[in-house]
Amino acid sequence: MLTTFIDVPIPEPGTVQKVAPDIFWLRMPLPFDLDHINLYLVEDGNDGYALIDTGIGTSRVEELWDVLLAKLEKPISKVIVTHMHPDHIGMAGYLVEKFRVPLYMSHSEYFVARAISAGGRGASHWQDDEYLVRCGMSAEYVEKTKQNRKENKGVGQVIRPIPLQYECLREGDSISIGDDQWRVMIGRGHSPEHVCLYSDKRGILISGDHVLPGISPNIGVYSTEPNANSLDLYLTTLPQFLTLPANTLVLPSHKQPFHGLHTRVNELIEHHHAHLRRLREFCQQEKTINDCLPVLFKRKLNPHNMFFAVAEAFAHLNYLYFAGEFSREINAQGQLIFKAETKL
Repeated sequence: MLTTFIDVPIPEPGTVQKVAPDIFWLRMPLPFDLDHINLYLVEDGNDGYALIDTGIGTSRVEELWDVLLAKLEKPISKVIVTHMHPDHIGMAGYLVEKFRVPLYMSHSEYFVARAISAGGRGASHWQDDEYLVRCGMSAEYVEKTKQNRKENKGVGQVIRPIPLQYECLREGDSISIGDDQWRVMIGRGHSPEHVCLYSDKRGILISGDHVLPGISPNIGVYSTEPNANSLDLYLTTLPQFLTLPANTLVLPSHKQPFHGLHTRVNELIEHHHAHLRRLREFCQQEKTINDCLPVLFKRKLNPHNMFFAVAEAFAHLNYLYFAGEFSREINAQGQLIFKAETKL
């Protein structure tokens, strides 16, 4: 089955669009190139609506939520957050506090969200700077990043205070929403313990960022864990979705709801393997992470995209290193140098 978007209008901010019986799609704006996030309201019996993801924690999104909530016939009954990124958890605290309802997340996502929203709390940033040097970034780039860090309060400014209590979602758990049971499926690599929800009765997967149409979720290695093998985690947890029916309706966090889950999963797997093939060919001689960016990204990278591109390149190179295909050393300049062990 080819990947096809469902034939319903894209909702304007502050409005909802029905996508299935008792399931409504809404959008909130993002201040990035990817300028929106999809959120979903699911009828939760007489209690209200279960909300999946919340939008980034800005005053504009709060205004849109207030407009939308005034139109809804029932309150929010529970808030479910797929993962800890600010566009997903940003308004969770606001909505949980407003309705005094439970917050559902996986263990790792909840506590990582608490950590990143709290910021460095005075800790030194030398490891962040070392990360950029290891990636082969210029001295000018490192210095510019230091200056931006001083002026920027971090992601905590777009995450409303996170509730001090949560309900833990684990792999294989079921969560009741109305008369339905939604099975928790955990994806990794894009974030530590990303929650996806599948209803066998409805044949619907709420995929968050783990399976997206048209774009691939960022799979990165960041300064917090430079020896992570994020790509291996992603490629290990992606094939489980091939066990779901081919005609599953997928409700993703970006772009539009679609059919063609199996096709899309296979496309995402091939996308990363294509990146790996290009790196095997390119890294016959020693290369830094920065050297590899043009091989993986053909478009011009702005400062926001550069941050994620570097992390994504690092993830692919670490994958090849941990697979025993690449060597990895630190040169005299403090840069990580990768090289293919096998000649093509």
